[in-house]
Amino acid sequence: MPKIPAVSPATGERPPPDFVHTVDGNFVDSHGRTLLFRGVNLSGSAKAPVGEPSYLLNGFWENAEAGGNSFISRPLNLDDGSADIHLARLRGWGFNILRYPVTWEALEHEGPGVYDFDFMDYTIRVLRKCKEYGFKVYMDPHQDIWSRYCGGSGAPYWTLEACGMNPRNFTATQSTILHNEYPLAHQPDPASIPAMTWSTNYGRLAPQTLFTLFFAGRDFAPNCVVDGLNIQDYLQSHYIEAYGQLADRIRDAGDLLDDCVIGWDSLNEPSEGLVGYLDLHSLPAKQGSTLKRGPTPTPAQSLRLGMGQAQTVENWTFNTFGPKREGMVTIDPKGLTIWLDPLTERDGVHPRYGWRRGPDWQLGVDIWAQHGVWDIETGYMMRPDYFRYLPSVEFAEPEEEVAEVEFVADYWAPHWQAWARRIRKAHPEAIHFVAPPVFAQPPPLPAEDLAGRCAYSAHYYDGLTLVTRHWNWFNADALGLLRGKYRNKLQALRVGEGAIRRSLQAQLKMLKEDAPILGPYPTMIGEIGIPFDMDGRKAYGWTDGGRYRGDFSSQQRALDASLNATDGPNFLNYTIWTYCPDNVHPWGDLWNMEDLSLWSEDDLRPRGELNVYQGNGDKSSALLLATPRARSRSTVGLGATDIFTSRYPSQLSLATIPGANDERGNMPDVASYNRWDNAFDFLTDGARAVKAFSRPYPTATIGVPTDIQFDIAKAEFRMVVRVCAEDAPVTLTAATTRPSTPSSHSTAYNPKPEPPATEIFLPIVHFAADLTVGSLLDKTRCKLDPSPDVDIDDEPARSRSSETLRGVSHNPYPPQALRLRNGLAAAVFVSAGRWELDGTTLRWWYPVPRPGEPDREYSIVVARRGGRIVTKEDCEHQSFWERLCRRASDCCIM
Repeated sequence: MPKIPAVSPATGERPPPDFVHTVDGNFVDSHGRTLLFRGVNLSGSAKAPVGEPSYLLNGFWENAEAGGNSFISRPLNLDDGSADIHLARLRGWGFNILRYPVTWEALEHEGPGVYDFDFMDYTIRVLRKCKEYGFKVYMDPHQDIWSRYCGGSGAPYWTLEACGMNPRNFTATQSTILHNEYPLAHQPDPASIPAMTWSTNYGRLAPQTLFTLFFAGRDFAPNCVVDGLNIQDYLQSHYIEAYGQLADRIRDAGDLLDDCVIGWDSLNEPSEGLVGYLDLHSLPAKQGSTLKRGPTPTPAQSLRLGMGQAQTVENWTFNTFGPKREGMVTIDPKGLTIWLDPLTERDGVHPRYGWRRGPDWQLGVDIWAQHGVWDIETGYMMRPDYFRYLPSVEFAEPEEEVAEVEFVADYWAPHWQAWARRIRKAHPEAIHFVAPPVFAQPPPLPAEDLAGRCAYSAHYYDGLTLVTRHWNWFNADALGLLRGKYRNKLQALRVGEGAIRRSLQAQLKMLKEDAPILGPYPTMIGEIGIPFDMDGRKAYGWTDGGRYRGDFSSQQRALDASLNATDGPNFLNYTIWTYCPDNVHPWGDLWNMEDLSLWSEDDLRPRGELNVYQGNGDKSSALLLATPRARSRSTVGLGATDIFTSRYPSQLSLATIPGANDERGNMPDVASYNRWDNAFDFLTDGARAVKAFSRPYPTATIGVPTDIQFDIAKAEFRMVVRVCAEDAPVTLTAATTRPSTPSSHSTAYNPKPEPPATEIFLPIVHFAADLTVGSLLDKTRCKLDPSPDVDIDDEPARSRSSETLRGVSHNPYPPQALRLRNGLAAAVFVSAGRWELDGTTLRWWYPVPRPGEPDREYSIVVARRGGRIVTKEDCEHQSFWERLCRRASDCCIM
């Protein structure tokens, strides 16, 4: 690890002690330790205001046309106190970072230049609460399919009218699929919409046109002018300034930048629109979304449909083996058109928003027909390759070689530069999380815009599991196919769970290898996750007479495979999609039937299962995870600092979380922490596949981890660390702080601290002692062998201890009302050095080579004494053969 800079490369100022650097492909703290950020997106339901889920049609259009509602209370409700409980849960799972989605609509829903400052101030309150719990945050300007009003999320309603569109006719023309109008606007049945249908909108007319105008309107739609600006400049300037206003507001709050908000993502999952299409008569294999599901018009057919002309189009289904064509269907808009009635803007001025449209823009007529792409009367495509080349090719000489459009370099990169400069104006030390279109490699960007403060932000999902809602016995190297790694699809096929897991890890390695295009910066997987409504929502008790209710074993396998892919040698940061405080079984995350939330109120245990604990009557908010502190025999008192530890005490209020009905028809009592008796109960109640995502990992490492392995079945964590002389940690003193740093920074550091340590998070859900698990533990047939299966004989073990540890968590974040009374049952094996357990944090010190000495490698293994935790719930979901094997020590399932 190279020496961390003495001053910030962005500002030239000396950074504060809790500064996060981006050097040598990693996040690094001021001690010089390699950081690993792992967290969650908070939250998917923040794509819409409270009370406006995507399936709700009543008042949808009327409210939009009136200016929409505020997004206050997103993503958490601060006024009923539930934010404390949700953040306590996230922190207790081990997350240390949040990706914070904010839509453009939330900032500027009333009209162009009319900002919702009340929502911005509410966002600041939520961010302060996140800081209180020790989270780092990066802001996410979130969108999907442009806007809620064309089937996704993001832009405000007025942007559609600014582009000359009438979204009330989108469904009739199949210009996009709206959840609340599916399948027909006059006969909606939103619960029947197939999974992931929303993503097919990337291949439909309305989103294609909107993204084309946003990114490339100057070149492809020069006649589209609003208030003297081309529509591209009009939209981009409003978008960038809306988030600029939010960034200014956060800056002016005075206590959030860098200490909590460390950076900004770029526009979430941007789409090329029509830019780069080779031929409007066909859907390209590599353009935008390639998912075909339901009626699937070509772009040429979409243009005609948009003008009210009936078309017969291909119909597609999606099964286990991918998309399959099933005949043709006819779509008849019956003359309805998506283009705004000319009478809407008399004299070219909009009556509500006040903009003046340019004289060359004719409302009521397809804008691409106005630019000579096709003839409305005949339906003939005069220029089917219009979006393939820059318009200047029309004037090129025949012998000239004409280059095709490169969307990322020609259009996305200039937009990103304008965005980055506005954000850095408000947030000088911002880490820019650079996110080009999904699976597209980033282009080289100017060093002056990256300013040494950058991370590559890629997204990754196991696409087959996401679309089929099933954990399959085969999969494919999807990224390898898109990158041209194989000659045919058969070569990309992977059969068997082992092969699938290796393939996922190889694909994420490929994404990590894209980061050096930007420079020596770290990689953040901004979104990764799996659907929880798999197999007909079997885990919700909706099949087989409720036999599989609460059984998330398939989801655990799928999510573990994805998150395991970030481990091994990849050592990747990530934020899982998603955590929704208001997820419910019938409607999932309240957006387009997506159901990826790690927690749901509908998965809280029925009340009858909560009165199983004896004693422990004191459940005050001061005791949640407080436990006696214990050290290994070889350690002495050390005062290592932790950049994730808040310096502010928690301000707990006892929340009321809306819950699901239990079997007696009563709402769960979650008005306080009295619902849960201990930390294990609290962290597992309502969680789905919690053992897959609450994982041990090194939060801060002296040196660089070269291999991370976690075996859920054994509750066993292994890590190998490479250390060189340059990795000697920096010991901070009070003099390290900047003169302008608030006194809270200087008082947080001991003038004579001991050397910092490598710190590893050990989750309660895997390592809790039996007494902590309490009556949820199955103590009979499912109890495993009490000895951990650990073999490090090939390692030079110099210090070993396998005692049950009783650590104390000094982190101020809750849940401190639920006592971790009996600590962790952790057996720790190290190849060198000494360690101590402090609550759920394992600190490990080992020798660092001196200058001139060779690099060293050290190993650590942490296993649970007594084997993995098996609860009564686990046993209920085991098959006959699994139960039989539990009784026979020499038997196992292959």
